[in-house]
Amino acid sequence: MRTLVVGSRASHLARAQVREFLAPLWERCPDVAFRQRVITEAGDQDRRSALRDVSERGGGSAFSVNQVNALVSGEVDVIVHSLKDLPTANPPGLILLPPPTRADVHDALCGSTLAGLPLGGRIGTSASRRIAQLLHVRPDLVPVEIRGNVPTRLCKLKTQQLDAVVLAAAGIKRLGRGEEISEILPIEQFPPSPGQGALGIQIREDNELARRILAGTGDPVTDAEVRAERAMLAELHGGCSVPVGALGRADGEMLTLHGQVTSVDGRRQVEASFSGPLCEPEKLGVQVADLLLDQGAEGILAEARIAA
Repeated sequence: MRTLVVGSRASHLARAQVREFLAPLWERCPDVAFRQRVITEAGDQDRRSALRDVSERGGGSAFSVNQVNALVSGEVDVIVHSLKDLPTANPPGLILLPPPTRADVHDALCGSTLAGLPLGGRIGTSASRRIAQLLHVRPDLVPVEIRGNVPTRLCKLKTQQLDAVVLAAAGIKRLGRGEEISEILPIEQFPPSPGQGALGIQIREDNELARRILAGTGDPVTDAEVRAERAMLAELHGGCSVPVGALGRADGEMLTLHGQVTSVDGRRQVEASFSGPLCEPEKLGVQVADLLLDQGAEGILAEARIAA
């Protein structure tokens, strides 16, 4: 029997994502043994420091470096990431496979609706994009930085006396806690992080066994959408900790990409949308990034990097 070692972070959500990814493979490949390996990341170990500091100390993303190293060294054959946590550039020798159909792309409020938040309401999130977008719509809100996995952040509603927390709807639903969502935030005002809701399936380029076993697990439409979003982010020289939202939507053979950049205080916001062939997602991502840069996105992002 052939064996494929599948790595992921240790959180409940990461394990749920692995189960989601492997479910069709267990049925399709009865002659393959899928072994799961948990890998702890710096961002999981240090939940007090700013994510930017954690990332810099680790030499990359706070939530992917150790998994990538395990893949490069051959300890695992495939990593199942949250795609939004991955840098836009692949390390040499590694590739991203087309992701499966992605889950809900929206952000969600738990604890209160946006309209129901009191003046000066305390809202928990550590994501600069979410803070910026919320302040753009409700400048009276008081962001409170919270870290941890989804259950931990939901618990902080009470332990830190917050009025609401904002999380990815996909993560809440993947953990079977969708009933705790108070409001799905409108996508027009709150476009998600590039790749949000999608899994990032990473393997070594020379691993032919993994390529054969995982062939056909990806969704071409999701793949085009997230490639456009990530190309836009790369052209903006962004990362996981900048206030950039993006959403690609396919319609037949055409793909429309909406991008948004917001200052960390919420006062300035630029947006752009453009459409192009579904088969040229990266070109579309660059075009939308250029439209954002023409409106002053680089100045907004420069300030965000300093503030991070």
